[in-house]
Amino acid sequence: MTWLSFYFRLYPGTIRTQQVIDFLLHLMRHVPGKLLIIWDGLRVHRSGLLMEFVEATEGRIQLEQLPAYAPELNPVEFLWGHWKQHELPNLCAKTFGELSGHARRALRRMRRRPRLIRAFWHQAELPL
Repeated sequence: MTWLSFYFRLYPGTIRTQQVIDFLLHLMRHVPGKLLIIWDGLRVHRSGLLMEFVEATEGRIQLEQLPAYAPELNPVEFLWGHWKQHELPNLCAKTFGELSGHARRALRRMRRRPRLIRAFWHQAELPL
């Protein structure tokens, strides 16, 4: 997530290392310059293959790990919580494509509310 731009991709099933690498490649195509990726301790985020990929970017991607069991430090957790409770409550998508479309529209609506996004960062007690 950048300040007011959200980059996300939905995948059916479990997220694996190759999907994380594909997503990072997507970010590299759409966000110029260096990327600071802050993420949780998901096992995939620590895989050898992923670490090799990050090293191969020669400093373009820098990783920072959140402490274990500390979702309150991750602004994305607040974003997803709002998304599920206020943007898409009770949605029962019939297809993966329908879910993806609803998710994209919800995140576009949220982008138009910078105060809301700023609140996620403040709740997480991270500097802007």
